[in-house]
Amino acid sequence: MNLVFLGPPGAGKGTQARLLAQRAGIPQISTGDILRAAIASGSAQGQEADRYVSQGELVPDAVMIGIIAERLQQPDARPGFILDGFPRSIAQAEGLEAVLAKMGRRLDQVIHFEISEQTLIRRLGNRRVCRAHGHIYNVESSQPRTPGVCDIDGSPLYMRDDDRPETVLRRLQVYREITEPLLAFYQARGLFAPLDAEGGVEQIAAALASLVSPRIPR
Repeated sequence: MNLVFLGPPGAGKGTQARLLAQRAGIPQISTGDILRAAIASGSAQGQEADRYVSQGELVPDAVMIGIIAERLQQPDARPGFILDGFPRSIAQAEGLEAVLAKMGRRLDQVIHFEISEQTLIRRLGNRRVCRAHGHIYNVESSQPRTPGVCDIDGSPLYMRDDDRPETVLRRLQVYREITEPLLAFYQARGLFAPLDAEGGVEQIAAALASLVSPRIPR
């Protein structure tokens, strides 16, 4: 089962990817996570990416595609994968197609998390992240046992600058301009599947399960 999760920031892609990955026994491949891992590994691709990240610049598509290609070749991704946060543009989608074709693989489904702007702003405004390892909480729906403290590692929680309303609106504009064209790209390939992401975590998980359950290995 080879999946891509698309959707604006705050739509719940990461949470649902983690839950489905545990259920299906395949890895959740988050762009941010593998980028940090590649840089930490000191690989050629990681060193190239670090040149841009350290200067606060976007990592070029060719470098990101190379990092994704390396990750998809690791043993745990052979039964399948969930790409969370990649591709973000038509160029990256075309690069992913080429990588998978060389591996003799293809995408099975592209899930689009559909959600209103108002819900996104509320969710991200309520999101808190732990400083040590980035564990995510929500002051409405998933509070820590001790307010302001991560349940897992005890580090303090904080609100990221890019979760503030004015920044969220800018991030949504970038998403609409760069990433939304992917919807038509994948619709043309018969891979597109919309998912109502307005509800709670369990409700969305149930809807997602109904979309992908035929593809989960028994």
